[in-house]
Amino acid sequence: MMKWLCLLFSMLLAVPLAAAELKPLPMRPAPVLKLPGLDGVDMDLSQLRGKVVLVNFWAVWCPPCRKEMPSMARLMTRLADKPFSILGVNEGESPEEIRAFLKQVPVNFSILPDSEGEHLKPWQVFAFPTSYVIDKQGRLRLGLFGSIEWDSPEAIAQLEKLLAETE
Repeated sequence: MMKWLCLLFSMLLAVPLAAAELKPLPMRPAPVLKLPGLDGVDMDLSQLRGKVVLVNFWAVWCPPCRKEMPSMARLMTRLADKPFSILGVNEGESPEEIRAFLKQVPVNFSILPDSEGEHLKPWQVFAFPTSYVIDKQGRLRLGLFGSIEWDSPEAIAQLEKLLAETE
């Protein structure tokens, strides 16, 4: 049911999503995010303190999610020498479904399956994709409901501004 509801919501918002942009958020601590990675390594967002982290909630069946994945991989490559990380939180799909997708669209960042959707509510995820940027102190700073080209000059400028902040 959740998959169909989100698919319908994404389809209804397809036009506004194309014009989506990162928006500043009121600063507050990021919700807890602890999940086993698709690679078998447990990931805990709190262990990434000192880095700017892009947390992207997505699903294989979501067309805007699929579209933005290559730009996130390019962004990770571009910022590889900076204190930056990306966590792709897949919602409601099996590791087999995720791996099949990643064979078609390879990525260079951590994928965290959330098969039960336990992180949707605390992260206030109502549609896919939903993304948050966490600063070096572990605070929510930017948010986006929809997809963008993550390696666009505008997105990179916002991320580099956070990367330049001192702790």
